Amino acid sequence: MSYQGHEDHNHHDIANQDAVNNNKELKNYTSASSYNEMGDFPEGRPVKTGLGGFLKNPYVFLTCIFASIGGILFGYDQGVISGVQEMPDFVAKFPMNSSQTGLVVSFLELGAWAGSWIIGYFADKISRKYSIVLSTIVFLLGSGLQGGAQSIEMLLGSRFITGMAVGALSLLVPLYQSEIAPPEIRGSLISLQQLAVTFGILISFWIDYGFTNVQGEASWRAPLCIQIGFALILGFGIFFFPFSPRWLMGKGREDEALQVLSKLRRLPENHPLVLEEWKDIKATVEFDRHVERQMYPQYVDQGSKGRTMIEFMGYRDLFRKGIFNRLFIGCAIMFFQQFTGMNALIYYAPKIFQSVGLTGDSISLLATGVVGIINFVFTFPTVFLLDVIGRKTALMVASIVMAICMIVVAIVTALFQHDWPSHTAEGWVCVAFIYIFIANFAYAWGPIGWVIPAEIFPLRSRAKAMSVTTSANWMCNFIIGLIVPTMLENITYGTYIFFACFLILSFFFVWFFVPETKGRSLEDMDEIFGGQSAIHDAQIMNEVQNKINQTHGALGATKTEAVA
Repeated sequence: MSYQGHEDHNHHDIANQDAVNNNKELKNYTSASSYNEMGDFPEGRPVKTGLGGFLKNPYVFLTCIFASIGGILFGYDQGVISGVQEMPDFVAKFPMNSSQTGLVVSFLELGAWAGSWIIGYFADKISRKYSIVLSTIVFLLGSGLQGGAQSIEMLLGSRFITGMAVGALSLLVPLYQSEIAPPEIRGSLISLQQLAVTFGILISFWIDYGFTNVQGEASWRAPLCIQIGFALILGFGIFFFPFSPRWLMGKGREDEALQVLSKLRRLPENHPLVLEEWKDIKATVEFDRHVERQMYPQYVDQGSKGRTMIEFMGYRDLFRKGIFNRLFIGCAIMFFQQFTGMNALIYYAPKIFQSVGLTGDSISLLATGVVGIINFVFTFPTVFLLDVIGRKTALMVASIVMAICMIVVAIVTALFQHDWPSHTAEGWVCVAFIYIFIANFAYAWGPIGWVIPAEIFPLRSRAKAMSVTTSANWMCNFIIGLIVPTMLENITYGTYIFFACFLILSFFFVWFFVPETKGRSLEDMDEIFGGQSAIHDAQIMNEVQNKINQTHGALGATKTEAVA
């Protein structure tokens, strides 16, 4: 499952015209008076983005890279099972039919679905940082049980436990990254999670390949246990990194939030940019409280029972006019992301390569390793080109190319599957088109499938709407993992036709229903989908900001930044 980023579920942003204008004012201010390590304010120093922004913010960059180990765990556990299930000793110890194979693979996703729902409570209660620690403990338990599994039932249970940790980390890591990142490189830093996921898949494929000639149980137990090392590094190392300043602010620890921001930005606590960002964070927290008091006054002072009712009412509001159509599009995007068939390749790549004539475990695992390389490499362009070519164009082009690839593989397989040894060239044609398919998914449906749902919802609905769309993704992921082995066994080349049909449907769905969100504000989304949520939210935010400025003093430029 490509993730891009699971964009932050609880991080609220502001995207209205007043906010954009204010942001421009601060950027002009920043250009004229950026602070350097000597304490000077050289004129004309611009805000740096991309690689320059990373170098200007090395502490934040390294912190986000470290947190992305959670993405490596995510990708590794998804990818490692594809090779493990082909190891002779694993097959001998766990003889399974196609349905049982599907269960073993898909139970990780079922656990992730559960974990993504559960962890939100802990992220707010004990912090993002300690929730990452909790998730790594669960991951260590699950991966240890996987590596020591003695029965199919134990394998299923351990996959589910590991999946809960994976689902939790898929929410926590981008949430933590988004809340510590400076605005000018926030999108790029969050995209590190997607790169980490593809890197995890990549190394899992090649570790599987490296163990093909190992005899006995070590051939599959070792690949399953190697991930424990990554989890230990993340679990212990995260203690040395800061809390999220937004979480600190939400808990009333405002002075600590200011100290953390100062450390993250490498600026003194009284620097105007640090104070302005601190005020922005305070504004988002106050906005949440204001909306709750305005919409659910009867529950505000009722303690835990009231909080539960506010949460429930928030989900109910997703079905009102102007929001439900966005929720439908968000869930549909997640559905089509999974039903492109990409995760069928991730989970069952060796089987698929064997089905197109690549005989021998080592050859099929070698071809699978190349899948990991292509998936990783072709994720990079999205970081630099997404705001140039746009979301919609990339998705439509990728859908057509991927559909053509699936159709070609289906036709060649139908013609030659009964005599691959005599048609090795045709088998390699299938392999080539599978690689083209993967490249197109990696730059389009993989990351963009997460970006669009994060951009179309108004501020007050975003957290809950994203939790629903993410849940839809995990459930579709579970279904794909479950059904594909049976499909490959019973309808063979029909499996590729099945995914080609959904790819064609995805093209028309994007064409007719998905707006281009590149450079669009939330007011634009109101015009497209109906409703006045974003405009109303902007009015509330302006009121909150004015109150904070009166209390803490305006510094001449108010920055209100829109998070994509």
